[in-house]
Amino acid sequence: MRFIKNLFLTVLFIFSLVSAQSMLNNYKDAPETLPYVQYHLTARPWNALNISTDAYLDAVEKICRVAQTFQNNEGAIIDPYLHREHQYSTPYYAIALSVLLHEGRAIDMKESAIKAMDHATKSFSQGADGIPDRHGEFYIAALATALEAFKGHVPDEKYNIWHDHLQTPLLEVIEGYGSHLNNWRTYAMKGEWMRAKAGLAPKKQMYDFIEYSWNHQSQFEKIVMDKWNLYQDWSSDPQSLAVEAVGRGNLVGLLCSGYDGASAKEMMDAIKRGTQTSLLLMSPDGQCPPNGRTDDHVFNDVLYQLIYEAMAETALKDGDTRLAGQYRRAAMMCFDSIKRWKRSDGKWAGSYTITKNHFDVADRVGYQPASQWGNYNGALIFHLAEAAHARQSDVDEMATPSEIGGYAITTDPRFATFTANAGGMQVFINTRGNDVPKYDIYWAPLGGVRFSRVGWDSRLGPSDGIFQVFGKKDGSRIPTDMSAIPGGAGQGVTFGPAWFTKGKWFTAADLPQHYRATPVVEFVHPLLVRFTLTYSTITGHDALMFRQHFTVTPDGVLVKIHAVQDIPNAMMIPVIENDGRPLDVQITPEIISTAYDRNGDEQNFINLSKSVELDTSRVSLQSTYGWLKPVITLTQKEENILFVYPRSATDPDAVKVRNSFSVTDDGFESELGRVDGDLYIGRTSAGGVGDAIDLDDDGNSDVKFSESCGFVLQLSNGKVIGVETDKSVSMQYSGTRYDLKVFAPLILN
Repeated sequence: MRFIKNLFLTVLFIFSLVSAQSMLNNYKDAPETLPYVQYHLTARPWNALNISTDAYLDAVEKICRVAQTFQNNEGAIIDPYLHREHQYSTPYYAIALSVLLHEGRAIDMKESAIKAMDHATKSFSQGADGIPDRHGEFYIAALATALEAFKGHVPDEKYNIWHDHLQTPLLEVIEGYGSHLNNWRTYAMKGEWMRAKAGLAPKKQMYDFIEYSWNHQSQFEKIVMDKWNLYQDWSSDPQSLAVEAVGRGNLVGLLCSGYDGASAKEMMDAIKRGTQTSLLLMSPDGQCPPNGRTDDHVFNDVLYQLIYEAMAETALKDGDTRLAGQYRRAAMMCFDSIKRWKRSDGKWAGSYTITKNHFDVADRVGYQPASQWGNYNGALIFHLAEAAHARQSDVDEMATPSEIGGYAITTDPRFATFTANAGGMQVFINTRGNDVPKYDIYWAPLGGVRFSRVGWDSRLGPSDGIFQVFGKKDGSRIPTDMSAIPGGAGQGVTFGPAWFTKGKWFTAADLPQHYRATPVVEFVHPLLVRFTLTYSTITGHDALMFRQHFTVTPDGVLVKIHAVQDIPNAMMIPVIENDGRPLDVQITPEIISTAYDRNGDEQNFINLSKSVELDTSRVSLQSTYGWLKPVITLTQKEENILFVYPRSATDPDAVKVRNSFSVTDDGFESELGRVDGDLYIGRTSAGGVGDAIDLDDDGNSDVKFSESCGFVLQLSNGKVIGVETDKSVSMQYSGTRYDLKVFAPLILN
């Protein structure tokens, strides 16, 4: 039987007639040039994180000690909620402990690790029927890697038993050659390479399997044919940016561990570009992007962390020390971001919540069916251990694009997102929403779903939105009658336009089957980005149209909304009010505000129109992050103007900012700073495009350049302490001339 299956695999490869490269040559919609942030200086003071791999392994060990309490006598990890072994919990526990033992840690857990490896390899030897939930693809790389790490820690006799178990042919482990062609296939590809390297699988059959999967079973199309080489899982619409990291991450693991098959270069080119793209999409506070099934799960950020650690080494080998430094920094940011989800309660202390909230785990808020304690804490320990192992070189941290800003990017239409960033202030928008659920959940609502800022708790942003369908009373669906919505039966909460008709408020997010948002970018600079979103119908429904103008600065975002028809200008604002713990929410016509602690970070939506009305009649909806209160601001005639102000404890009070705010013909000014046309002047930075800038607003230029250029100035107490330009020019400042080279920061004494 094993011979027949292996022969079938080889025959499939031999009969391949069309190469992936020929498909690429026929692909007419050539990708655009990826936005590249050439500037180095940041708008806010920047400090290295200096997180060591010991911190990664500390987290692994603490989770393992919690998981050990759920290990049965056979060595299996029993999920504390399902009360059975689930998916890949046991092999991921085994690989994590093998790495700890290899590093001289958790010696007291050695017997537990051996029992887990005994059980997992025995299950593997029994093929798909013997593997919990038939998740064989997930076992292969973990067990092959663990086998090598256990060398020297177990007797040869036991090692040889494991070695024999792990030679079980691939087609006995997975559910058929044509099954699971989404990200599951990348697990098998990575796993077979790791097995072949360890002498556990025939090399020729391994190459045949990986090459056939790449060229003829959709893996090529999933990443190479994406606009920016992100991995399309083809399991939801729009595509999932959470699952994207799974597929691309496994390909990164395959390539960065030395895969040298015929398509290796083609794969490497795709993962390099896709990973650089992900730097633009990640939040300035270290979170991976929202959207799609399984988003807002803690392990998503660890997947990004692993990818960045691996690609830092690749960039270093390529001689790109700056990119290597950005990847190293990004990996640390991802790890730093998950600390807010670390549990400290009783027996769970040291483990993490599954999704990004503090609701009771039994409530399964934001979960998909696969979301369980054992497998997803297992994913954390496996990928954290891999990240620690991936870091082999000393690399100086470099500011990431999401910390610097100066770009706007629209993803492939199948992902349907738009991201803009100025000075570490990010706006993330879904340009279309789910109108077909996945696991009875609409993961991607239409509209603005994230405002995030460097050095600030972006959960308050809010960090996501939600669309829910009327009539499903499963604990999270809206109970209010929405049947009056023409052609729809749901309610969405995102940052976007709203209108009143037939006695009810509606938003574009309520009608994902009818509306789309189209971005047009007008100006891009590291300290200033302007763009317009046009919301319009694609079906003729109501035929309403709205334009939402954004001016993004390091301090916050000025937003103006205009209804093309003669109706009130109204905006929907999602306000997070409870994430399992109540927040301090304050709603007035002047300022809508939310905070976990008024002595810390807070989000403020400052109304700037002369006469603003509020409507809070819509019910709150429970998103993955927490309950979002929909607040509608409207003006009858004048333009509806709002300033989104993410405030830290040391920043000016929101009331003072509002009282000092004035909107001008070509910008605005407040206690935070000002925008004059294409120039921004703030408290810690200034710049834009021009040949001079007046920093103190006295009518005289304080800094002059020999010709018009793009420039960034770093400030301290109103004085210039650093400068960078996009041309080689000379600068006059405070009686001194400075000769500047293109994109070469100069720090002034």
